[in-house]
Amino acid sequence: MTGGSGPGEVSLEAIEAARPAVQRIAVHTPIFASRLLSELTGSRVVLKAENLQPTGSFKIRGASAKLAALGPAAKPGIVVASAGNHAQAAALAARSAGVRCEVYMPAEASVSKAEATIGYGASVHLEGDSLDDCVVLAEKRAREAGLHLVHPFDDPAIVAGQGTLGLELIEDVDDLAMVIVPLGGGGLVSGIACAIDALAPHVRVVAVQAAVCAPYLARREGHRATTTKAGSTLADGIAVKRPSGITLGLIERHVDEIVGVGENEIADAIVMLLMRSKLVVEGAGAVGAAALMARRIIPPATGTTVVVLSGGNVDTGLLAPVIRRHETNAGRRVVFFARIPDRPGSLARLLTCLGLNGANLVTVEHLREGYDLQVRETAVHIVLETRNREHAKAVLDAARQAGFDVRMAGHGAA
Repeated sequence: MTGGSGPGEVSLEAIEAARPAVQRIAVHTPIFASRLLSELTGSRVVLKAENLQPTGSFKIRGASAKLAALGPAAKPGIVVASAGNHAQAAALAARSAGVRCEVYMPAEASVSKAEATIGYGASVHLEGDSLDDCVVLAEKRAREAGLHLVHPFDDPAIVAGQGTLGLELIEDVDDLAMVIVPLGGGGLVSGIACAIDALAPHVRVVAVQAAVCAPYLARREGHRATTTKAGSTLADGIAVKRPSGITLGLIERHVDEIVGVGENEIADAIVMLLMRSKLVVEGAGAVGAAALMARRIIPPATGTTVVVLSGGNVDTGLLAPVIRRHETNAGRRVVFFARIPDRPGSLARLLTCLGLNGANLVTVEHLREGYDLQVRETAVHIVLETRNREHAKAVLDAARQAGFDVRMAGHGAA
């Protein structure tokens, strides 16, 4: 940790003062050991499951702290800008405080996050192309309607609320050596880092951004521009294009390292956490695990490394293709392309051959146009489930030995 103090500093006393309000709504989330990440890195790695918070993310900490700090000033109502998680947290905190809540979310925001926010009683406006656009709209609405703007991260009360997670880590992990935290706007990692710097300055705090939208990383690497163009990312919850005033200063003073991860690495981490840890984690929440799996971060050999899983609000429509991609890469979902005689019984014989060799049919499609086919010949596109790559190759070999002109398409084509 770098230590020190400066303008906008969030003190340990402020974080501890926020804790009672946080505890009234948020939960003290559990920590789970990760055998896979521990074996992969040769260090003890555990997971802090903030995806199990009431609104599915850590954001409920900051929102509840901010509503408590506002007190009677919040009575006219609040307005927020959010990609989804802050919206849900603010909506629940506002409902608990008995005040109205209006939310601006990007037009392409997660459907599940928007519906959940409405379910907590907020009015939702889907406008703008990015979180930055929504912040501008929310600021305008606050001025026009006399509402109090609750910023998603650039607010000392919000940062103090998020910092209560750091207090829990100090209490729950005796040999804490490193904390790996997703980084979007910076409220979470700066709050955690402030708490840890005050209580355990020997502990390293590492922040992780999605590489397609990583302004903090760009700044630390010495690039002149500190605003990035947000690309399409699985980690939409941390796709913040430019550093903010308060969190930028805190991160520069208290965060030891910042790394970036790619989209395929995020996808792999989502599936790993689902399959091996039985935890549903959104892309933004999975970047820390992705960084370890991709060896972007080398944890200390002694002590415990905590990976913060910041949220679990993922659309099932997004989860399905991520899982299919993993199944394809693992050789458990394969595509065959075959040429067969256009005569009755030809397709049945091919499918029988595939089935007898242990492959499960997912889909089959005749392709009669767009291919260089002979007269009385048809092409067939087949999707199969197999056990692994070796099994897929064995099924392919068996079909060829049976006289079929068949090849594997895509990954592992032969």
